[in-house]
Amino acid sequence: MKRTISLWLGVLALAAMPVFSQVAEQMGKIHGTVTAPTGAPETEGTVGLSTDGGRTMKYSFKVSPAGTYAGEAAAGAYTLIFRLPDTPPGKMVDQLTSDVHVMAGQDVEVNDDMTRKEFIDALPEETRKQLEEVKKKNADAMKANVVIKAINADIMVVVEDFRQANEARQTAIKELGASASKTDVTNKEAEIRTAKYTEAETLMLKDSQLKPDAAVIWAQLGEAQLGLKKYDDAEASYKKALDLESTAKKPNPAVQAAANAGLGEIYARTGKATDAEAAYDAAAKLDPTRAGFYLRNEAVIFSQMGNADAQVAAAEKAITVDPTQALPYYLKGQGLIQKATVDAKTGKMILPPGCEEAYEKFLKLQPDGGLANEVKGILAQASHQ
Repeated sequence: MKRTISLWLGVLALAAMPVFSQVAEQMGKIHGTVTAPTGAPETEGTVGLSTDGGRTMKYSFKVSPAGTYAGEAAAGAYTLIFRLPDTPPGKMVDQLTSDVHVMAGQDVEVNDDMTRKEFIDALPEETRKQLEEVKKKNADAMKANVVIKAINADIMVVVEDFRQANEARQTAIKELGASASKTDVTNKEAEIRTAKYTEAETLMLKDSQLKPDAAVIWAQLGEAQLGLKKYDDAEASYKKALDLESTAKKPNPAVQAAANAGLGEIYARTGKATDAEAAYDAAAKLDPTRAGFYLRNEAVIFSQMGNADAQVAAAEKAITVDPTQALPYYLKGQGLIQKATVDAKTGKMILPPGCEEAYEKFLKLQPDGGLANEVKGILAQASHQ
């Protein structure tokens, strides 16, 4: 009888032994985010899973720069521990003891949000004050970012407005058809340009109030006002842009050049040739990559205003900067021909020095097109000495 009891006790003892060596652990997945007390994502550190209250970590997952973590663990209940890279051994930044359950074959989400009240309340008073200051700065920065994003969107619209304004004549011809009169095309062109520049002015006026320290906004506003022939307003806007650039930590030469070119056009159109020349020269110096463009435009504006001498001077500067462009040669010739005379005997034009050479260079660079035909006609009527 004693032997039988001993045998059963042996069987019971075997039955009570663990069977882990015979059955694999049931695994599951866990993922989540880690949010700092400021509300920003934690960009470094580790998330650990502990079964002994944080003394040791059974699993550890690295926090990504986006503030996320993910990994695999055996099914069970854990304490979630967050540590930063400089957290001393045996210490922790935060822990979660509830709702940290890994389910076999499932992917559970557990987020560590350190903006929660109980975490903040447990911080030292001085730390809480510092945290509030950081939160305020972050909130202000977020507001500023929202404003900047809206302004950038407006600037994209304005750039497109300027492009469409520049192409207004082609658009007018396309809309009215080839049979439309020159007067109707001109009126339609003016209508399109006015609409586009008005929209641009409205947007930049709004944005200049939202961010009055942004020089680019004032420069864009000046361009819109110039397009609307509001010369006094445009001059003030361009000068505001230049004033802001003069005190900027990192001045933007492109903005400075554009503002000076805008002032140059205003001065040219209002009879201030000397000021116009100085402004265009400044634009070319500030942005050498677009010097040819600015100086060519100077010659065009003086041509429109009937100032032949200033037109020739600007064209010569444009040629010096970029001798491969055809238009400056035409503009030079067009300016010089104002001083042409007529040979009383032959009836031929006597071109002033440099005029014929300018026209011939133009034809070499641009032998075809409307302007080429015009130049060929002029040279055919001229006396060649």
